[in-house]
Amino acid sequence: MVDFFLAHIKNERRLSPHTHTAYKADLEQFQQFLSPDLSLLIQDAQASDIREWVVSLSEQKLDNRSINRKMASLRAFFKYLLKNQKVKSDPTALVRALKTAKKLPVYLEEDAMENLFEFVEFTPDFEGQRDRLLLELFYGTGMRLAELIGLKTKDYDRFGRKITVLGKRNKYRVIPLNKEVMDCIDIYLKLLEEAGVNNEFLVLTDKYEQLYPVFVQRKIKHYLELVSTISKKSPHVLRHTFATHLLNHGADLNAIKELLGHANLAATQIYTHNTIAELKEVYKKSHPKA
Repeated sequence: MVDFFLAHIKNERRLSPHTHTAYKADLEQFQQFLSPDLSLLIQDAQASDIREWVVSLSEQKLDNRSINRKMASLRAFFKYLLKNQKVKSDPTALVRALKTAKKLPVYLEEDAMENLFEFVEFTPDFEGQRDRLLLELFYGTGMRLAELIGLKTKDYDRFGRKITVLGKRNKYRVIPLNKEVMDCIDIYLKLLEEAGVNNEFLVLTDKYEQLYPVFVQRKIKHYLELVSTISKKSPHVLRHTFATHLLNHGADLNAIKELLGHANLAATQIYTHNTIAELKEVYKKSHPKA
């Protein structure tokens, strides 16, 4: 049944390869815990078995957020079984999610981003301009890593000043582009043309091939280390930075939701906490009685 479920989320629900891999690993891990010899299959598990697994994961010092993510895989699996009448009840419904501390999105201050684009030197060759384009795209559009990797040249509409992104749940969204991003794309495409490169994907590696996650993550980490001391330096930090800076400058929360491709407003509202935290800091420093 696990194989049918994995095929379902890949082919019918069209979840991302990353999600598919995570679900597969979680279900295999639970099966190993439940019964390595397969004498008892996952679909036969009881709520008590699942609780024991949760306790086991906790004893392995896995944090509550990670345990809840693994539980989400199990919940999705049993929901699929219930829908297809393969089980009579869902044992995960009897297992509560663990409490987690609310994590605020990590982002860079505006002066750090200004320093990145004004004072960091990007070489005029293909590699240097490609690196700048990576940074400009993440900060200028807020797109996800997988979305940027999947960008194709045809997705860029120069005259419409926009780019089309294929996001989660196989949904397309259109993001407007600022002048800096467009200038970077134009310079980059000209360099590709001069090199005689013809590839359907927009942003490429040094070997003119499609990007892959580790390559992009390594590049972003390198450049962010030049302008910031924050602990986390990843493409997703630039996505958080994009949303936070928009909110700080008065952008409507619903508009930010659409730009980020969030399914609901609750996912976007976490950025308001960053703004409140910033206001508290200003109050603390400025008010006589703070």
